[in-house]
Amino acid sequence: MSLPWLSSVIWILFSISQLCAGLQLDLDDPDSIKAATRQITYDMMKYYDGNVTGRVPGNLPDPYYWWQCGAMFGSLLDYYYYTGDDQYNDLITQGMLHQVGPNDDYMTPNQTKTTGNDDQGFWALSALSAAEQAFPNPPEDRPQWLALAQAVFNTQALRWDTQFCGGGLRWQVFTLNVGYDYKNTISNGVFFNIAARLAKYTGNQTYADWAERVYDWTVDVGFIQDFHFFDGAHTTLNCNDTNRVQWTYNAGVYMLGAANMYNFTDGSEKWKARLDGIFNQTSMFYSPNVPNVMFEQACEPYGTCDTDNFSFKAYLARWMAATTKVAPYMYDQVMEKIRPSAAAAALQCSGGESGTLCGMKWTDGAKWDGTTGVGQQMSALEIMQSLLVSRVAAPVTQDAGGISKGDPSAGSSGTFDPTAPQGTIQQKDRVGAGILTTLILVSGIGSAWWMIS
Repeated sequence: MSLPWLSSVIWILFSISQLCAGLQLDLDDPDSIKAATRQITYDMMKYYDGNVTGRVPGNLPDPYYWWQCGAMFGSLLDYYYYTGDDQYNDLITQGMLHQVGPNDDYMTPNQTKTTGNDDQGFWALSALSAAEQAFPNPPEDRPQWLALAQAVFNTQALRWDTQFCGGGLRWQVFTLNVGYDYKNTISNGVFFNIAARLAKYTGNQTYADWAERVYDWTVDVGFIQDFHFFDGAHTTLNCNDTNRVQWTYNAGVYMLGAANMYNFTDGSEKWKARLDGIFNQTSMFYSPNVPNVMFEQACEPYGTCDTDNFSFKAYLARWMAATTKVAPYMYDQVMEKIRPSAAAAALQCSGGESGTLCGMKWTDGAKWDGTTGVGQQMSALEIMQSLLVSRVAAPVTQDAGGISKGDPSAGSSGTFDPTAPQGTIQQKDRVGAGILTTLILVSGIGSAWWMIS
C-alpha cells in the first residue's frame, strides 16, 4: 500500500540528519510552533519601515508593491489570531488605517499608477480577517474593519464590466495603467472571496448572489476548467486568449470563497462539490519528488519566481487553514498537506547571518536556496501557524461574537470611475455610485438592474 506521507517523513528526517540547520519545529507542540513563528515574524518585520519616523505607515520599501503590505498585515493578523502575541497589533492598526484613502475604501491616491482590483482587494481581505477574528476595533472616529471590506466590495461591484467577455473585473482600475485590457482570475477571485465571506458574516443574501455570479462567470469565461485556475485573458480579444499559467493563490482564493458559500448554504451539494474539486486539484502544487510539500510549480523549479510570486504560497496555506473553520469536514485532508509542508518550510528557514531567514524552496530541505524577502517569510509563517488552526475559535459573524461595525453603503460616496482620468471623480459618478450601491445591498432587484445596465 502506498503511503505518500511516509516518504515525506523519511525525506525530512534525512534532511535533518544531513544538515542541522533551520528552525526547530515540533509539529505537535504549540509552544514550539509559537516560538518558530515568533522568529519568522521578527525576521519578516525587519523589512518593514512604515513605523519609522519619516516613512509611510502601510508601505513596504522597493521592490515591494503596495498590495503586498496589505497582504503582510493579513499574515500579522493571523499571527495574533493563532498565537495571541499582540506585540504587532498597534502597528497593524496604524498601517491599515493609514492606507484607507480619502473615501475609506483603499483607493489611495498615491498608488493610482499601480492600483489593480486585486491590489485593493487584498487590503479588504485583511480588513475582513480583522472583523472575522474579532481583532480590536479602530478608534470610533476611524473607519471600522467590516465597513472597510464592504466599501471595497461596493466599489468593485460597480466596476463589473459586461461590455467585454460577458462580465468580470478588469485587472487594473485605471484606463492608463498597463493591464487595464486584461481580466484576471485573481482580481475576480478576491472579489468572489470578499462577497462569500461578507455573506457569511452579515447573512445578507445579496453578497451570496454576487459570489454565485462571479464564480459562474469565471467558469463560463474559461478561467476555471476542471478546477484548474488559469491566469486571465485580454478584453481586446473578448477573453479568447486565456493565459493558462496556474498559481497557488488563485486556487486558494476560490477555495476559501467556496468554503464560505458551503457554510452559508448549510452544506449544499453544489458548493461541496466545488470545494472538493478545488482542493483535489491543488495536488498539482505539491512536489512529485517530495510528496505533500507545497511548491510554486509555475516558477519555482525554473528559478523564475519574482517578488510577488515568492508570497503566493502564503495565501494558499492561509486559505486552506481558514477553510477548515467553515467546512470542518476538510480538516484531516488539509492537515495532510500542511504538516509536511510546515516541517519542510522550517528546514528551509536556515539562511542569512542569523541562520533563520526563510528561502522559497521548501523541497530543498535544510539546504537554503539563497533567497530572502517578505514573501518567503510570509509563506513560511502562514504554513507553520496553520498548524494551530484547531486550537482557535471559528470566525465570528455579525450575530455571533462579531464586534466590528459595518456600513452597507460604505464606499458609495467617493467611488473612483475607472473610465475617468486618474485622480478625478465626477459628481454624477458620486451620485450614481451611492444610488447603485444602496440598490445592490437592499434588494435583488437593485443588483439585477446594475447587471442589465
